[in-house]
Amino acid sequence: MSHKEDSERKKRGSHPTELYAGVPQTCLPIVYHPDYNITFMGLEKLHPFDAGKWGKVILFLKEEKFLTDGNIVEALEATEEDLLVVHTKRYLNRLKWSMVVATITEIPPLMFLPNFLVQRKVLRPLRTQTGGTIMAGKLAVDRGWAINVGGGFHHCSGNRGGGFCAYADITLAIKFLFERVEGISRATIIDLDAHQKAAFAAVESRIVFSEQHDFLERTLYISLAVVIMYFCDWNIRTMTPVM
Repeated sequence: MSHKEDSERKKRGSHPTELYAGVPQTCLPIVYHPDYNITFMGLEKLHPFDAGKWGKVILFLKEEKFLTDGNIVEALEATEEDLLVVHTKRYLNRLKWSMVVATITEIPPLMFLPNFLVQRKVLRPLRTQTGGTIMAGKLAVDRGWAINVGGGFHHCSGNRGGGFCAYADITLAIKFLFERVEGISRATIIDLDAHQKAAFAAVESRIVFSEQHDFLERTLYISLAVVIMYFCDWNIRTMTPVM
């Protein structure tokens, strides 16, 4: 594909978004929003995943004088148009059923709540984290590095979710870069998730990315869990060598 054709493709594929808005130079390329944290009637405690860990990270960094409220980039919520860059309309509509969200987040009691509450208290935080990942991608190009304190939803694809991952933020961030930033044509994903099920997630993620047409050919995916299990012969549950 020629440079001109690539530019025209990017222009055609772009939609209006606020996620690539300019960021003041006084801000560090660290993206966060208090809405990342999921707290609602204690339901978040029914999952082993710490749904408030992002705020704890920021609090620690503030206490250690690494960050202030004034130099953090505030994440914006990804809109439906943003999400449709990767997700199917059918999948996004399925998230309007509380039972589907309960299955994806592995919090069964959510199925009994009205979906407007599930949207507000569970999915909005995940959409905001997804927006943060997309923003961090652009910031990394502009500044040389960037961190989104949340996100990393590698269990999700364009038409299905799971493992507490409702939106494919990694795929979205890279697709945004491919379509909107000149000179970005390849990417490497290094997945550092090394828990018991991470190797299976790595295979799942590979399938996720392969669904995005030419995405797989342009993206290198490396999983720490697979490296440990298959090259070092370690037990991923105990993180000890297999005898």
